[in-house]
Amino acid sequence: MVQPVPETISFPAEEEQVLRIWKQYDCFQECLKQAKNRPRYTFYDGPPFATGLPHYGHILAGTIKDIVTRFAHQSGFNVERRFGWDCHGLPVEYEIDKTLGIKGPEDVAAMGIAEYNRHCRGIVMRYSNEWETAVTRLGRWIDFKNDYKTLYPSFMESVWWVFKQLYDKGLVYRGVKVMPFSTACNTPLSNFESHQNYKDVQDPSVIVTFPLEEDESVSLVAWTTTPWTLPSNLAVCVSPVYQYVKLKDNSTGKIYIMMEARLIALFKSDSEYTILDRFQGTALKGKKYRPLFDYFLKCKETGAFTVLVDNYVKEEEGTGVVHQAPYFGADDFRVCVDYGIIQKDSTPVCPVDASGCFTAEVEDFAGLYVKDADKRILKYLKDKGRLVHSGTYKHNYPFCWRSDTPLIYKAVPSWFVRVEHMVDKLLENNDKCYWVPEFVREKRFGNWLKDARDWAISRNRYWGTPIPLWVSEDFEEVVCVGSVAELEELSGIKIEDLHRESVDHITIPSRCGKGVLRRVSEVFDCWFESGSMPYAQVHYPFENRREFEDSFPADFIAEGIDQTRGWFYTLLVLSTALFGKPPFRNVIVNGLVLASDGQKMSKRKKNYPDPIKIVDSYGADALRLYLINSPVVRAENLRFKEEGVRDVLKDVFLPWYNAYRFLVQNVQRLHKEEGIKFLFNESTVEDSDNIMDKWILSFTQSLIQFFKAEMEAYRLYTVVPRLVKFVDMLTNWYVRMNRRRLKGESGATDCQRALESLFSVLFCMCRLMAPFTPFITELMYQNLRHLMDLSSVQDKDTRSIHYLMLPQIRESLIDQRIEGAVAQMQSIIELGRVIRDRKTLPVKYPLKEVVVIHQDSEALKDIRSLEKYILEELNVRQLTLSTDKGKYGILLRAEPDHMVLGKRLKGAFKSVTTAIKGLQNVQLEEFQKTGTITVEGHELHEEDLRLLYTFDPSTGISAQYEAHSDAQALVLLDVTPDQSMVDEGVAREVINRIQKLRKKAHLVPSDEITVYYSCQPTGEYLENVIQNHNDFILGTIKTSLKPYPVPISAGVIIQEKTQLKGSNLDLTLVKGASTVSSPALGLACAYINVKVSVDGKKQDGVILLENPKGDNVLDFVKLKNVIFKIFKLQTAQLAIYHDKHELTNGTDLMSLNGKTLYVTSGVAPAEAVMKTDTMLCQYVNLQLVNAMPQECLNGTVGALLLENPAGQNGLTYPDLLHETAKIFGLRSKKLKLCLNDTKAEEITTDSSMKMLNMKTIYIHVLATTAES
Repeated sequence: MVQPVPETISFPAEEEQVLRIWKQYDCFQECLKQAKNRPRYTFYDGPPFATGLPHYGHILAGTIKDIVTRFAHQSGFNVERRFGWDCHGLPVEYEIDKTLGIKGPEDVAAMGIAEYNRHCRGIVMRYSNEWETAVTRLGRWIDFKNDYKTLYPSFMESVWWVFKQLYDKGLVYRGVKVMPFSTACNTPLSNFESHQNYKDVQDPSVIVTFPLEEDESVSLVAWTTTPWTLPSNLAVCVSPVYQYVKLKDNSTGKIYIMMEARLIALFKSDSEYTILDRFQGTALKGKKYRPLFDYFLKCKETGAFTVLVDNYVKEEEGTGVVHQAPYFGADDFRVCVDYGIIQKDSTPVCPVDASGCFTAEVEDFAGLYVKDADKRILKYLKDKGRLVHSGTYKHNYPFCWRSDTPLIYKAVPSWFVRVEHMVDKLLENNDKCYWVPEFVREKRFGNWLKDARDWAISRNRYWGTPIPLWVSEDFEEVVCVGSVAELEELSGIKIEDLHRESVDHITIPSRCGKGVLRRVSEVFDCWFESGSMPYAQVHYPFENRREFEDSFPADFIAEGIDQTRGWFYTLLVLSTALFGKPPFRNVIVNGLVLASDGQKMSKRKKNYPDPIKIVDSYGADALRLYLINSPVVRAENLRFKEEGVRDVLKDVFLPWYNAYRFLVQNVQRLHKEEGIKFLFNESTVEDSDNIMDKWILSFTQSLIQFFKAEMEAYRLYTVVPRLVKFVDMLTNWYVRMNRRRLKGESGATDCQRALESLFSVLFCMCRLMAPFTPFITELMYQNLRHLMDLSSVQDKDTRSIHYLMLPQIRESLIDQRIEGAVAQMQSIIELGRVIRDRKTLPVKYPLKEVVVIHQDSEALKDIRSLEKYILEELNVRQLTLSTDKGKYGILLRAEPDHMVLGKRLKGAFKSVTTAIKGLQNVQLEEFQKTGTITVEGHELHEEDLRLLYTFDPSTGISAQYEAHSDAQALVLLDVTPDQSMVDEGVAREVINRIQKLRKKAHLVPSDEITVYYSCQPTGEYLENVIQNHNDFILGTIKTSLKPYPVPISAGVIIQEKTQLKGSNLDLTLVKGASTVSSPALGLACAYINVKVSVDGKKQDGVILLENPKGDNVLDFVKLKNVIFKIFKLQTAQLAIYHDKHELTNGTDLMSLNGKTLYVTSGVAPAEAVMKTDTMLCQYVNLQLVNAMPQECLNGTVGALLLENPAGQNGLTYPDLLHETAKIFGLRSKKLKLCLNDTKAEEITTDSSMKMLNMKTIYIHVLATTAES
């Protein structure tokens, strides 16, 4: 049975209730079961680290994934949704290092890898419960039980298999490479990791001298921002193409060589130096210079301390002379290798350890952290006379994304995957992927791929998947292991786990007589693991081989734009290398969620609200819709604002909820007042002739068509605004303009058609919105489903909205002509509203006429067909249509767009704008048609000027009408005052005050009330308006409106005093209608029909379950006693049935109100299958008017049966008087019974009792002599 919908709602509380329903029915798992035999839709979930709590970035990406996978399920696919966890790597190790105070490798060695990894394993899933709670609370359906973790041995074994495939293809090599290096985490980072956290920093800016050996009075001067690299200097480099100068510093007399274009780096003006010579950079090639330090003088044997030449030296910064420390800079390394100063396999000149401290080779600074050593190095150089200038330099510098410490660039031995050779194949596979938005594929990701470099996949760490290479001491014999079974076979050892502590000690006998092979110490970069997840999550190829190959590539993935250099990249590299094809077909890329001030969200700065608090305040649906209906879904950034989430509630959910509530209210009213039970069946519902019903049904089908097309194209950013707009169309247009029909004011049949249309739309909307707002749609559906003929629903299980498939497009309902006509109508109404606002004319006050001028006669026909709605919405008496604006004295005038023209016209701006203002109506009408006009020799277009309408002063019409227009139509409103219309407006104000008071008292339309009013002073304007417009007011409020006084016995609901038109208006709402109730309302008290078949005798009767209403409520035992008494039964055994079900002590009798019960000696009667719910006895309703009941009773409404059993014990006038007094506990009072509440039409001994059937008797308690 459909339940009443409360006026107010707490969305977060209702969401919690929905979560309980999902848990009770295990809805997500049930969904997966239902879809088991459907076509597969493959989705990969990028794994987050569980060492931190979810933030808005996770929530956003998770919501996108949830929406798309829910949509795929609703579209008929089987969508496996497994949650993944990234368990290895720096995030975990960094936390352990902080906790245990670990500074470097020696601390781990002292502890032991096994113990270190035990600590890592202990915190891997630290926040897993919080993650599961948060993800579930946000409405995301994903499988946590059937998850994958990168630490599972099965996952790690597949990673080994991936690596072996690459190794066997010759794509793996060992080399030395200058890489971004995190000294806090003691490990190199990949290029894409190093680009994740750039900051503006102040670094030292230093210029030092390099005296030439041929003439030490002449020095090259080089600039650097990393003084700590100077002890490792092996060369300097100049440009071959730019001009260099030899000059004298006029203040010191010293002679320097530097690039002429960079003199500003050392001097502020030309007077500070004297140029002695000019030459190309190539003239310096091969010259020798005196080293800054003596630590690596032995390198002179290989050509160190020489001037080199390379094109990477530019004129944008520095001095044009670049110092070369080849093991701390990628370009330095390349250039020095090219000139033979170092070899790729030579011992590195790299006197910095993994913690970023100088080694003993640099004896003057040994043990110092490099950044801390800068000042000491500068002092040393200054003392040696080699420092020319020292200052600071602000620039953008990479920081470690995990530890937030500055990175250094450092040469490290690493294992690499060759990528550069397959750039063309990567680009080709990228072109096969469908990216949303598309520019990410072409620009950001495509550009990154074009410059792809070989991928360093090894890390000198501990907690990760060990690289499965066993090597001899000289690295000449290498065995790559691709599975557990292979390692067991090669080593003879049983393998239980694959982490370092379990495999580092395992050796493999050499096949080349080199003793034993030992595993290399490195582990995989965790990006290699996440890039392997398509294979590793299903333990491919060791298990699930066919299932994987049938479903690869994935149909869909989604992550943030930062993953273009992360997960998206590693997935593509590995799938291209392994299979030659892309890893996914479709990808949605989201932008970043920033704090409201545009800064990055920071826990330290506390510049954003806690996501869980937002959910607790506004609900998960509101947060989801806010994020999805924002630029962030187009890969742009979003400044998160809490008020934006709040606005979703106010502008979308509350109007939508109120439309749903209004539907339920009127379905219940229809049942109560007309006895019509609403049950929706799409296949049998009758077509409506109403144009607004046709419009909303057509508009809904057009939405479904658009929704499916755009969702299949993964364009969430076009879908959500359209869905939000649809809520507006439904609530602010359809429901608003059809309230009277929905409330039954145009008859029961028309009401049914309107309710069916509204139900159909709300039901469709719930199914469309279910992937986006899973909670509110479930909330509404759980109630709406009771109004559906479930046999008409194609889906087998209808317990949840999320079990249902998307609605099918019913093209027969789409009528573009009607949609266009309503759009025209909406434009006219909006233009009219603007005019009313401009003239401060509230819609409550009627106006004489609205004139619509349109050049298209067909459009005018459409507008005429909707005349009724235009008149009602704008509250005007008459609609006039015309194609002739001249008839109304309307002229065009033009205003220039100053901003647009100012930028373009410069000096001609003033003359052109003056000419624009002087353009004539004829010229502007031509401009309207063509879109171009030439003014003062300049061709102008639509964006250059605005057209406005004005009245021809000679017509005198301007005082009568006010005008407003859009691109198609011109609307004129007659704004001349009229007293009768002003009076009607005041009457509408009175109606508005009454309806607001009703709402304030939380009343629903079916609540019976009487409105009493008083105007002070009496006899003034307001009172006259109310009296003269009484019928108009009654027609709207649908209840009695009476002048004061309020009867003493009246149950006052609410009372309020207010000011209106200079008078005090006092309004009181009291319980109960003051006029005779309509017979259709039925018996005032709850009752049951009784059909007795006992002792061979059949009798019919009625039993009141309460009397007065709310008092003397019967239970099962009392019911049996009453049956024995009324029907004078002798049998000891009695059974009571409803629809073949026997009633017991636990039966809720009030739920059987209006039903028919069958009484037998024990056997269920065959007759019970027949419906006989019409009233079996005649009755009268009773209404106490001017007193309250006594004898501990509360109800002022009751009932009496005029016969019982049917045809027996007819009521007489004395019985009526006696029983009435008894019912209300007024046995000592003198009563007067009347057929209305004003004591007219008194019931006497002469009154016919039969004539009273189904009427209401009003009981007046007469005052006694003592009371008088």
